[in-house]
This record gives sequence, structure tokens and C-alpha cells, in this order.
Amino acid sequence: MPENLIKISIFATLFSNQFNFMMYTNKGIWNVTYPILLGLLAQNVINVTDTAFLGHVGEVALGAAAMGGLLYICVYTIAFGFSVGSQILMARRNGEGNYHSVGPIMWQGTAFSFMMAVVLLGVMWLCAEPLVRMLITSDAIYEATHEFFVWRIWGFLFSFVNVMFRALYIGITRTKVLTLNAVVMAVVNVFLDYVLVFGEWGFPELGVKGAALASVIAEACSMVFFLLYTYYKIDRKKYHLDRIGSFDSKMVLHILQISAFTMVQYFLSMAIWFVFFMALERLGQRQLAIANIVRSVYIVLLIPVQALATTANTLVSNLIGSGGVSKVLSLLHRISAMSFMIMVVCVALCVMFPYVILSIYTNEVALMQESVGAFNVVCGSMLLASLANIYFNGISGTGNTQAALVLEVFIQVFYALYIIVVGMWIQAPVSICFTTEVIYYLLMLSASLFYLKKAKWQNKKI
Repeated sequence: MPENLIKISIFATLFSNQFNFMMYTNKGIWNVTYPILLGLLAQNVINVTDTAFLGHVGEVALGAAAMGGLLYICVYTIAFGFSVGSQILMARRNGEGNYHSVGPIMWQGTAFSFMMAVVLLGVMWLCAEPLVRMLITSDAIYEATHEFFVWRIWGFLFSFVNVMFRALYIGITRTKVLTLNAVVMAVVNVFLDYVLVFGEWGFPELGVKGAALASVIAEACSMVFFLLYTYYKIDRKKYHLDRIGSFDSKMVLHILQISAFTMVQYFLSMAIWFVFFMALERLGQRQLAIANIVRSVYIVLLIPVQALATTANTLVSNLIGSGGVSKVLSLLHRISAMSFMIMVVCVALCVMFPYVILSIYTNEVALMQESVGAFNVVCGSMLLASLANIYFNGISGTGNTQAALVLEVFIQVFYALYIIVVGMWIQAPVSICFTTEVIYYLLMLSASLFYLKKAKWQNKKI
């Protein structure tokens, strides 16, 4: 391990009216990260619990949750990308000590995000039937996916607002609120999944529609929590959160200058992932069920990596805002080392106890046995992901979101070609299809390190 991975890196921390440097240990970085991790855990609890409950309903319901959930996330990532751009701006202003600029970014961004939610909800409602029919060949999976999706899209009205609150609290490094929000979302979603999918405790048995409704209600409860917490617990005057003001198109355009590239980047990432599942759906219901189980485990394994990547993003932006450009790479090296060590432990546990983990999603022994190969491939790819995601998010944290988009498109060209050849042309087994993730993260890691070491990103103004 290189020496710079064990040196203490410097990052910016906040005081009342000034931003000073302090030496930060692994514990310090972890204090910022673990609430984000729990917040991501809650967000992914929605997908994981939907998969876990519907996995016990049948293969068709499991396939519907996969396709409908991925289609929902493809649209949701537009809002998530917008919030990442907003987060970068809020973190930069926070690092500069310009706290009064945080609130206007937050409220103007939230207004625009909610308007996007209304428009996209209307478009998806009108286009749901032909869109799902075009993407899915199996009649049984089509019917269940359409039923899931037309209820699931109502979550846009809440999730598009929630991502802006997440951006606010990560940007100002007040991430512990995400822990509380995680509990709210997890409890509501798990309870409602149980009673609505299976019709327990006098509730109607709704199957896939019940899973969709549970997710929407959990997102609504999350939004209410964020609003109440912000009103009662945050110094709203300090950040100018006490005044919303009229719609400011100039502010929104400024946010879009940063976030437009992340919006496209995240959408393309999920669109390619959806194409991957379209290829598997054409292999049959069984293969799609295997892929959805493995995808659900994959999402859980990504949680600590995504949390540390988000920490890297916001700390890099804070660090640059306070004048610590020269310390950015050492910070990223340190966070990537933490990410890799955590993932080694996670992967080791998965390899030692695969059937224990897979049994969460299905009771069918044969289905578990058929899933192990793809499961092991994903575990291997996560070791690369633990490093690649940190450095890639570090690029976005510098404000160079356009560069991040260019790198993402470059990588996805190879990813898409691999899917077409292996998944659609050769129609290889699911385990071989999942080797696309190894290629994806290997290219991402190489391109990110090359950019950070060779490109001129140090003087980017946002």
C-alpha cells in the first residue's frame, strides 16, 4: 500500500463564520459517511424489500419488480443528477463560508425539481402502456410490470423533493439527519410491503401493486420528515432557508450549468443498465428472475461504496472552496483505501455464505443454485467498484461535471457493445452477462485516475 494511503489527509470543516483546515482521521471521514450510508440503505430498502417480498410471490412478480423498478429509476436519476449538481454548488458555498447562498440554491432547485416531477409523471402516465409493451416481450411480465409502474411513478412527486434535501444536508455536512430519515423510510416501506403484498392484518392482497404503493407512501413520509426536521432543527436564518422567494430562473440556470451533465450522466448509466435487463428478459423468465435477485444483492453491496463516493464528492467540493486544491488527491486516496477494505470484508462474507443471502429472495433451492455463478461475478466486480466510484465522484466534486459525463459516455460505449454481443447476439448465461460490470468498473477506474493525474481541473470555478 502506497505511503499516501496511510497519511492523514486534510479536508475542510466548518466553524461559525470561517472555514479552517484540520487533520482528519479515518474516524472523521467515517463520521460524515455513515449517516449517508444509512440514508442510502433506506433508499435501497425500497428496491430490496420489493424484490424480497415479490420473490416469494413468483417469478413473474419478481420480473415485474425488476423491469418496473428499473424503468422508474431511469427517470428518477434525472432528478438525482440535478440534485448532485446542486449539492456540489451548496458544498462549494459552504466551504467558502458563504452560507447565505445555500438556501437560495436549495429552494430554487427544489422548485425546479418538483416541476420536473409533475411533467415527467404526466408523460410517463400517458406513455406507460406503449413504453412497457415496447420494452418487454413476455405477455405475463408485461401485464405485471405495467401494473407496478403506473402506481410506482406517483413517487416522483416526493422522491424528486427528497433528493434536494439530501443534497442540502450532504452539502453542508449535516449528514446525521439522513440516519433518522433512513429509519422512517425503512420502517414504513417494510411494514407496508408486508401487509399490502400478502394482504395481512386486514389489508387487501395487492401483489405487485401493493409493493409499488408501499414505496410511494414511504417516499411521501420521507418528504414530510425532511420538511419538519428542516423547520424545527436547522438554523434557517444562517443558510437563508427561512425565505423561499419567487422563482429565480437565473439561479436555476446556474444550477443547470453544473447539474445538466450529471443529469445526463446518471440517466445514461441507468438506461444502459435497463438495456442489460432487456437482454436478459429475452432469455426467459427464469434468467430474468436470477438477474433480479443478483441485482438486488448488488445494490446492497454498492451502498457503502456509494456512501463513501458521496462523501468524496462533497468533501472535495468543500476542500476546493476553502483553498485546499493540493490536498484533493490525497483525500481521494484515503477514502478509496477505506472503501476497498470495507468491500473486501463484504465480498468475503458473500462468498462464504451465498445461500444464506440468496435465501432472502427465494425458497427455491434450484433458483439459488443457478444464481450463485452470477452472484460470484458481481462480488468480484465490487472490488473494482470500491475504487472506481471514489475517484469518479471526486471528478464531479471538482465541479468538472462535463468531464465526468464525457468519461461516462466513453465507458458506456464499450459497455453497450459488450451487452449487445454477449447478451443479445451470443445469448450467454446470466453469469457471463454480468461480466459487463467488471469491464465497466475497470474502464471507469483507469479513466478517472488518468484524468485526475493528467488533466487541468484545479482552477475550475463554479
